[in-house]
Amino acid sequence: MSKQSSRRSFLGHAAAGFSTLALSRLAQAQPTTEPPPRAAQIEHAVTEAVSVEVNARPIPNFEPRDRSRVRFGQLQYRSGLVLTSPYRGFGGLSGIRLDAKGERFLAISDQGGWFTGSIRYSGDTMIGLDGVEASPMLNSEGRPITEKRFWYDTESLARDGNVVYVGLERVNQILRFDFAKGGTRARGEVLPAPPAVRKLPSNKGLEAMVVVPKGQPLAGTLIAFSERGLDADGNLVAFLIGGPSPGQFSVRRTEKFDISDAVLLPSGELLILERKFSWFTGINIRIRSIPLKSIAPNAQVDGPALFAADLGHEVDNMEGIDAHVTPEGETVLTLVSDDNFSMLQRTLLLQFTLVE
Repeated sequence: MSKQSSRRSFLGHAAAGFSTLALSRLAQAQPTTEPPPRAAQIEHAVTEAVSVEVNARPIPNFEPRDRSRVRFGQLQYRSGLVLTSPYRGFGGLSGIRLDAKGERFLAISDQGGWFTGSIRYSGDTMIGLDGVEASPMLNSEGRPITEKRFWYDTESLARDGNVVYVGLERVNQILRFDFAKGGTRARGEVLPAPPAVRKLPSNKGLEAMVVVPKGQPLAGTLIAFSERGLDADGNLVAFLIGGPSPGQFSVRRTEKFDISDAVLLPSGELLILERKFSWFTGINIRIRSIPLKSIAPNAQVDGPALFAADLGHEVDNMEGIDAHVTPEGETVLTLVSDDNFSMLQRTLLLQFTLVE
């Protein structure tokens, strides 16, 4: 049996152990009061950016059981990479934003750090990462945010030009960074948010954010989604911050999926990346489509699933999603996984084409 098959068999038949060691949040573990892992503390003790070596192994097939298959729901598999690094702070990737070409990226680790670099392609296929740098997120005083207790669970990322927003799930705060003032050296300022944001569960709080651009309904609004903050009807709580119609709305929760990230397409289609964990089936991933025009204060929104995958596919704890449009007009989705700094998990970078 191959090493890859052995791993898949282990994960499939020992889901309980897998969850306990690596996906405790997905198994509804109680919120922890532990500080960030020691590795993250060491790596982020400095305030300067450092170059990071990142190795990439290709993932030729998204479904190893059927290597001829490339279509999965409304997505067509393009390429994927397994990323590893000798840098102790590499991992925990919980959000990613790409430039218009799908090359330069900004990513966050859930241990309060930035990663920047470029995706290297051969044609349409990702083959590696170049120029990767890591640096800590800085607070308003220019010090790493992790110096403040519990200010490390950075789970959500949104970008509006030079303005970058980061959501901290553990304390349910939002930081605003002006990248015109030093890029990842910019200092974060706390963004005023609705009081209900602070009442979200400390380990199921802010998990996804998008900024609505000009020309779209709700232009100028920061939309923030909770991972599993539930309203009285058991649906997922979300917020409209700033913009023309601030307020609160909900996303209909189905099949016990939680939100892990979101991206807004130029078409006005909001894609929500979701996941769930079962003791019997392991991790499940889903992408749902919601029309932006359906979102308004006090609304309950819903939409169809475009894509679903499980441990029979090349997935892990997928936490980040972004999109770019190629010169040929194809919409490409990029997904990244959070390995939780666990030997049982992987940092994956996957790309799909959205097809009608």
